Amino acid sequence: MAEESLITDEMKKMIGVESKPVVAEVEKGSIKRFAEALEDGNPLWQDEAKARKAKYGGIIAPPTFLRTMGEDLEMETLSKIPLKNILDGGSEWEYFEPVMPGDQISVTFKVVDLKEREGRMGKMVIMTGQYTYTNQFGEVVATQRPTAICY
Repeated sequence: MAEESLITDEMKKMIGVESKPVVAEVEKGSIKRFAEALEDGNPLWQDEAKARKAKYGGIIAPPTFLRTMGEDLEMETLSKIPLKNILDGGSEWEYFEPVMPGDQISVTFKVVDLKEREGRMGKMVIMTGQYTYTNQFGEVVATQRPTAICY
């Protein structure tokens, strides 16, 4: 008798379906607090006078600042996987445009792939997703491909 897969037909139907967008405004104080929390003293994220003299003409957000937006979209998807534990398997990022204070960032999420594996603790599902971050001008500023390991 064949063993039943943890990846249900309902889960397979999620692959490639983009979520409704979540929109967030980038605030200068949030950029500064994020950089301080990372102990990242790069003047591009914290020093307006120095940042104005740099390539972008002002403060920009650190690369992983976007991770603070839209995380509930992924968690909503993960809640449909019938396993209790989730391990962050890392993320791949691509950056296209700077993110600046005042930008309106629209975030969407979709499942790109689901795989089932056998691990030391039993069956697990590995989900690869994709966030797309788009600014108010319709420009994709970044994409993120997170991997979640559910067991």
